[in-house]
Amino acid sequence: MENTLTIATVLKPQGIRGEIKVKTLTDTAADVSAFGRVFIDGVEYKVLSVRPSGDCAYLTLRGIADRNAAELLRGKDVLALRGDAPELPEGAYYLVDVLGCEVVTEKGKSLGTITDITPAKTDIYVAEGNGKRVTFVAASGVIEDIDVAAKRMTVNKKRFDEVAMYD
Repeated sequence: MENTLTIATVLKPQGIRGEIKVKTLTDTAADVSAFGRVFIDGVEYKVLSVRPSGDCAYLTLRGIADRNAAELLRGKDVLALRGDAPELPEGAYYLVDVLGCEVVTEKGKSLGTITDITPAKTDIYVAEGNGKRVTFVAASGVIEDIDVAAKRMTVNKKRFDEVAMYD
């Protein structure tokens, strides 16, 4: 689906009434409650309730009435429409908007293009270019600026070299 954001992944059913436990990909599990509807495998579900719990949340969705229906969702991504997403604060961005950004040093040297991001406490980025593949974490001081409009990520070369792993 176009214009969607992956906001969670279904971990497992919870209980017998169709509630599902999800691993959230938002800043906090409570952020999932901002979405009134979600999509799983292209099917739209109205969100009836959200119970945040650490970096997970428990969702009750209209149409998922029992554990058997919830079990069918195990391992699936939970998507939401970008238009339903809450307004981001200044300087914040969605990870999906970083995909395709060119990674450059503060002096303008290109290090590749972001091809993959693994959300974690400290996100893990993969950039490919110039016949190389590099994986790096968004540790303190590595990323100096992200301009999603210009599709450009500026990194501190010294700090980047300390955390980068080349394939």
